[in-house]
Amino acid sequence: MKITRIAAIDIGSNSLRLLITNIIHTQEYTHYKKVSITRLPVRLGKDVFASGEISKKLGQRLVDSMRAFAAIMRVNNIDDYRACATSAMRESKNGKYWLKEIKEETGIDIEIIDGEEEAHLVFSAKLFDKIQPSEKNLLFVDVGGGSTELTLFCDNQPVLSKSFPIGTVRILLGAEQSENWSNLESWILDHVNILNGSIAIIGSGGNINKVHKMSNKSIDESLSANYINEVHGTITKMNRQKRITSLGLNIDREDVIIPALEIFQNILRLTGANKVYVPKIGLSDGIVRDLYRRKFKLIRES
Repeated sequence: MKITRIAAIDIGSNSLRLLITNIIHTQEYTHYKKVSITRLPVRLGKDVFASGEISKKLGQRLVDSMRAFAAIMRVNNIDDYRACATSAMRESKNGKYWLKEIKEETGIDIEIIDGEEEAHLVFSAKLFDKIQPSEKNLLFVDVGGGSTELTLFCDNQPVLSKSFPIGTVRILLGAEQSENWSNLESWILDHVNILNGSIAIIGSGGNINKVHKMSNKSIDESLSANYINEVHGTITKMNRQKRITSLGLNIDREDVIIPALEIFQNILRLTGANKVYVPKIGLSDGIVRDLYRRKFKLIRES
């Protein structure tokens, strides 16, 4: 039995993630087994969305984080990896400088990907393997620290995607969002609200994953719009200490979860949807599957 071990690094605006996965390919099925997930709360967006660049102090934290990721990958004896940076790094004036530093210090090559590639990679995670929505029309909503990616599905097939600079860290920093929300609303009116039949949301991102976990529902059960409204109301009434101690939120989650829920609330309102499915997949899952398919699966089958 041949096991391929792949690592995926997701450099987001709020946190950094390293996912290591074992892939076992058989004639009947390809099995993906997660080995470990490491998450570090670096919050690149705090610098970039406020000043336009990564400070020396935060840049060094980024290098140190990648040094740790490199060590974890060596210990796990991975066969290959891919590292992708999203919204904050896309906008950072000195992002390429820090990517060069990381390469020199750790050997890790990092790609800056656009919103379209980000959406493509998330699709690669086979989200419909985990949920079985009854709706013909689905809007995939991936809420990050710096951007929100929307993808429209009809009959389980992606139709079109759009990335908007609306994110949890941006909102916390007080960035002006009115024009971006107007653009998002126009996109929904032009492409979503003209569809025949009901529509549901597929939610992606650490915050909606946490809310689904709090609901104690199984992964194939959706969250109602009313439930999301109730959770938002409960969390906003709590102070920081209670959100951490009573709800068990990480210190870099307790603040961003509120704007994340508000983004979902707005999109639910704009689309008229009343359900959010949460398959609990993300960019790192998609990176693993996409890399395996491109570099290993064809070799295994030949």
